[in-house]
Amino acid sequence: MPRVRRKVSHKHFQLDNVKIRRAQKVLRAKTETETIDRALDAVLAEDQRNRLANEAHERFLQSGIVIKDVFGALD
Repeated sequence: MPRVRRKVSHKHFQLDNVKIRRAQKVLRAKTETETIDRALDAVLAEDQRNRLANEAHERFLQSGIVIKDVFGALD
């Protein structure tokens, strides 16, 4: 299976070293670059989940379903 080649560009940022080290530990990354890459992947994945959940919620609301509170907990 052929690998997809990504375009990599060199960037220079001023970042908080403590945050980098903490993220590196949480993400179990070996390098700072790997840490940033994994963090960006996590943000993008969370955004995708949020969009899918929002779309499902909108479809649910538009379906016209009626929810009955049989236990009276929502009064």
